[in-house]
Amino acid sequence: MPPVKLSRLRRRTALAGTALLAGALLTAPSLSGPATAAPSTYEPTWASVDQHPAAPEWFQDAKFGVYWHWGAFATPEYGTEWYPRTMYIDGSSENNHHKSVYGDPSVWPYHYFIDGARDKAGKWVQFAPKLKSEGGNFDPNEFAQLVADSGARFAGPVAEHHDGFSMWNSQVNEWNSVARGPKLDLVGLFANAIRAKNLKFMVSLHHLYNFTGYYDHVPPQQTTSLKKLYGQLSSAEEQQLWYDKLKEIVDKYQPDMIWQDGGLYLVDEAKRLAFLSYYYNQANQWGKEVVATYKDGFDTKGEVYDFERGGPAGIQSPYWLTDDAVSNPSWSYTGGMTYYSSAALVHALIDRVSKNGNMLLNISPRADGSIPQAQKDLLNAIGAYLKRNGESIYSTRAWTVYGEGPTKMGGGSFVEPRAGTAQDIRYTRSKDNTVLYAAVLGWPGSTLNLASLAAGRMDLSNLSKVEMIGDTAGTYIDLPTRTQDSSGLRITLLGRPYSALAYVVKLTFNGPMKTPADTSGPLRSLNGGRCLDVSGASQANGAQAQLWDCNGQANQQWTRTPYKELRVYGGKCLDAYGQGTGDGTQVVIWDCNGGINQQWNVNPDGTVTGVQSGKCLDAYGAGTANGTKIVLWACNGGNNQKWTRS
Repeated sequence: MPPVKLSRLRRRTALAGTALLAGALLTAPSLSGPATAAPSTYEPTWASVDQHPAAPEWFQDAKFGVYWHWGAFATPEYGTEWYPRTMYIDGSSENNHHKSVYGDPSVWPYHYFIDGARDKAGKWVQFAPKLKSEGGNFDPNEFAQLVADSGARFAGPVAEHHDGFSMWNSQVNEWNSVARGPKLDLVGLFANAIRAKNLKFMVSLHHLYNFTGYYDHVPPQQTTSLKKLYGQLSSAEEQQLWYDKLKEIVDKYQPDMIWQDGGLYLVDEAKRLAFLSYYYNQANQWGKEVVATYKDGFDTKGEVYDFERGGPAGIQSPYWLTDDAVSNPSWSYTGGMTYYSSAALVHALIDRVSKNGNMLLNISPRADGSIPQAQKDLLNAIGAYLKRNGESIYSTRAWTVYGEGPTKMGGGSFVEPRAGTAQDIRYTRSKDNTVLYAAVLGWPGSTLNLASLAAGRMDLSNLSKVEMIGDTAGTYIDLPTRTQDSSGLRITLLGRPYSALAYVVKLTFNGPMKTPADTSGPLRSLNGGRCLDVSGASQANGAQAQLWDCNGQANQQWTRTPYKELRVYGGKCLDAYGQGTGDGTQVVIWDCNGGINQQWNVNPDGTVTGVQSGKCLDAYGAGTANGTKIVLWACNGGNNQKWTRS
């Protein structure tokens, strides 16, 4: 049944993404210089910025990134990164803590964490991490080395969170890390260290919420400077400051990626377009391909959609991203914080890559700039997996199906990572479509069955070799014994060769992988010859299936998957609306969700019948005209219920 509830963030945004067309290769622009399909100059209009390639090849190849929530807000190491807000909410845990340790916020306000003050015990408190070279605990090069060892291919800091404190040498915001606090250009230090490891440099910016509700419990401030910090300038001034901060980041640090938090729809459209066009024009001048992400306020044509702490249930296109963290609920370090297991994080990464996405993982340094050992251990565990099995992650693409097994992951935002089982398998493929990787999320025993490679689902006539990736990268264990039948490809394993969080089987083909014939293309009605079509070429859930003149467009290209789905645009499924089974039930498209109302039998007599209803896909009223609706109806042998691929 089509889902009726959406997550908090997705309710804001009509995401036009859909799952990958089965078996289709993704295309991407070249790695150097502006994309060939992109304009040489972007104008601040949607028509112009929508031409920007949202996910360049370097981004699709990278798969894994690391960033960190660290700033003045982390100084108390209590509650969450929202401490600057909640400390002002009377009766909250943070408010009570603040009164006990520092004093009432009316006399010990948040900006004391930036400028420094003594707490009630007489201890000096200030966000002022010192470099190790000067006797402190902060070393940006150690950050970069840890990130590189984790296997991440892009990384960077939170440049500014909701609190309004800029972690760079800002000329538009006097509340910055060079003028105050540590007296260091923290973004600049990280940029140099990350790039020295040959990683792409990203920044995340959360400053929009600074003036749209974060400080709603802070009393009116008396000076212009404090009004700026606490988001109390006029709307016009705040929106200009939002833009000016972004422009500074672009000009000073030339980031390969700018990640932004939700709420962008609250910024004037002209300002949003001004930022995008400026960033893309500057990138053209740098000879770089860059990425701008969003949760709302932009679109998937030129930018990459981000699922906060989640991801889709199945393969989704355009290419997407999730931001997740090593802990929940806090993104910044707090005393006694707990962490996800290394298995949950590694399996979450594998799952997201199999579904055509990247994972950006947050760590939480302590206020002094040190990284807790438990977080280092998690990153090192991910790095160990990627060091061995990186060829099945980096530079791969989603396959026809993402995987199989009992453990469901994703399904929207705010879906926590979870470990899979030995029955869970996730697939990726090489970009040239000649290698298929099957990552098994546990040791399966003496036999591995790959159900998605069953006879009738997968043509293995050109399969040349089956191996397991060995304990050392670039080594392989030959698996010569295998049998394909209607239940799957069964591979005999030779005993567990080593202990790991997941095991990868590599299937190499002579030439591109093959699929059974007649699985993709238009479906033409025998009654009038028009094609099964999505009304208005819409990609929205609930868009009506109809007849229309055959035109070869994407809204008439239907792919039959091994799970009896009929997919259009790759990831929208033909759906019997509301799981209806009666005559006249509306047939629409909907996000593929594995429901039985999205499963169809394509029969030798030309009929297409619902697995749930047993009823035929029917051109209503035996109509033949453009716009004739498609419904379910009891099979009656009429040509308006028969379809052909020709």
